[in-house]
This record gives sequence, C-alpha cells and structure tokens, in this order.
Amino acid sequence: MRVMILEDDPWISDLLKQLVLSIRSLAQVDCFTDVASASAAWQQGEYQLVMADWNLPDGSGVGLLQRIRDKDKNMPLIMITGRADRDSVLAVRPLRISAFFTKPFQVQRVVQCLDALLPFDAPPRANTINPEDLITYLNGLSAGELDLPLLASVKEKLQLGYDGAILDLRELADEWHNDPALCAHLIAAANSTVYLGLGQPCKSLSAALSRLGGLTSVNLAMSQALRQTTVQTNTMLMTSIQAHLDDAERLAERVVRLAQLCGLDPAPLQTAALLHRMGELCVLYQTQKWENQGNSVSEETLSHAVRDFSAPFAVRLKASWGLPMVLRELIGAIYVMPSLQVRREQVLMRLAAAMCNGEPETDVERLQRLAGLT
Repeated sequence: MRVMILEDDPWISDLLKQLVLSIRSLAQVDCFTDVASASAAWQQGEYQLVMADWNLPDGSGVGLLQRIRDKDKNMPLIMITGRADRDSVLAVRPLRISAFFTKPFQVQRVVQCLDALLPFDAPPRANTINPEDLITYLNGLSAGELDLPLLASVKEKLQLGYDGAILDLRELADEWHNDPALCAHLIAAANSTVYLGLGQPCKSLSAALSRLGGLTSVNLAMSQALRQTTVQTNTMLMTSIQAHLDDAERLAERVVRLAQLCGLDPAPLQTAALLHRMGELCVLYQTQKWENQGNSVSEETLSHAVRDFSAPFAVRLKASWGLPMVLRELIGAIYVMPSLQVRREQVLMRLAAAMCNGEPETDVERLQRLAGLT
C-alpha cells in the first residue's frame, strides 16, 4: 500500500506520515513538498490515498487532486488546509474530498479518518537480520536518520494521546523540560522557516512552546513519540542512556542555580546543559534501532561506538536541527572555554561542569572569580 503526502511544511508532513504508519505499519509513505514532483510520482506509481496541502510553493494542491479525480473516481482524497471557511469547502466539493484536515490537527480525528479510508496491510514478511556490523551501520547513517531517545515516561504519555486537550504551555514545559530529544525537536521546529517568521531564534523549550502553541507542540511531540514506538532496548543500553540523561539533568540543575545567582536568564543555559550529551545519546539510540533488526552488541563494541561517533553525530545534529549559535557556544563552553570574547554565560557553563565533574578546587575557584561569584 502506498500513500502520498503533498505538504511543504516538513513538520506537518512528518506528523501525517507517522500517523499513517501508526495504524498501517507496512505502508509506503511518499512525502513531497511541491506539486511538480508529486504529479510526476503520481504518473509513475499507484497510490491508495493522497493528502495534499492547498497552498504550495509552485501552485495549489487542488490542481493535483483534480487531475487524480479525473482519472480515478474512487480514490480517497484528503485536503490539508488552514482554511475552514464554507467557501473553501464548497470550492472543492466537486472533487468529492474524503476529508479536510485543518491545521493544527486534532490527532485523534485524523487517526480515525485514516483508519476508515486506508486498506488493511498485507501479511508482514519475516524479519531479516541486518548483515552489517554496528560500526558499518553507524557510518552509513545520514543526518536525517539521526535522532535522540525520548524519556520513557514522556514517550508513553504521548503515545497514549492527550484526548484532544490543548494543555497549558506551562504544563507542557513542566512535563517536557528534562527531555533532550523533545526540547531539541521543538526548538528546531520553532526556528525553522515555517514558524520563525521575523522573530528571534528560540533558545529554550518554553520559548519554542510559546511560538508553536499548545496544539501544534503536542502534535509535533506525538509525531516524535510515534516514530519511536517500535524501538525497544536491552538492559545495558537502557543503563547507558539513563546515565547520560542523569548527567545532563544534574548539569542543568547546577547551571540554573548559578544563573539565578548572577541574575541571568537560566533558560538557554538549561537547554545547553540538557543537550550536551546529544552525541552519546544519539549513538545509543541508533544502536537500539540496529539491535531491533535482530542484532546484538557487546559492551566493548558499544564503548568504541560511543567514543568514535558521539562527537561527529553531535555536530551533524546541531547542523540539521539548525541549533542557534548561542546554544552551540554554550554547549562548547561545557568542555573548554573559548580563548577570546568570553561571555559570562559561557563561564557559568564551564563552572557548572567543573563542579559536577569534581574538578580541582583551584580550577573551580578561578572560574567562580571569572563569573563574579566570589
């Protein structure tokens, strides 16, 4: 079964893809960002359902749906739109549209609609073991395949759904503020061209939530949780992941206290501390996915993988997420102070790390003096 999604907002496109896969796990979902490429794909392949946005960079998705309907009278067609007015609905009524998905979506309604329109999966084929060793597998991953594991408690609640409720932004911030994966993804979404507009880059989860709004934030978070539904873990990997999460949380708590003592905004520093183990977490998460393909990893191999891939994976993630430079500089200061133009916030990051790592007292005192805390 094949499903086409024509949507130029990559975050909405991914959400719809994950919703399809959550109810039809064997579906092939093809995502397009412009009418021309979607039309070409339609000419070359068979699809069982098509979703198209109204407004796209090179035209309207209505045109594609019209061409499809001219050739196929029964194909389920879904209109994705920010328009909910009567005139818009009437304008496409001749196409016999199966459903309108109005942004931001009510996820449960979308799932129910897709479940009713999509044919059932064919019987699954037997799983095959990935013949690649772990190092070869990690070497072959693209930037788009890299990700971090969600906290188990956060993932579980997201997968259960929020019953259509738009939670208070402060509630969402309290629930998610210690989850590096969710913080990173929502900050990345808020800073993308789709949502940034003319605003300043978001440097914290609370700022991202404020820009995205409650329902969009929940939807994007649920998309992330659905992507990780099938990823299971063994005890060794779970222990390693939790150790890095605990380290990040301890550093975040420490640097927040220091920022408050200095009268500085603690939010960007907290975010940087939470993300400073992203490379290690990424390697461990990718290893989880590799194991789920029928492989197993030794403690020695895992140790080598974390040592060799953590730094390059972190660099690629920062670039693909478009992480603001100020956050990159704060993360870098955790490990080494810049030689020139040192900001007080960077000193606090290095100081917090020195205190958490039990570094020599003389080094801690020197950093305290630089931060103005003596």
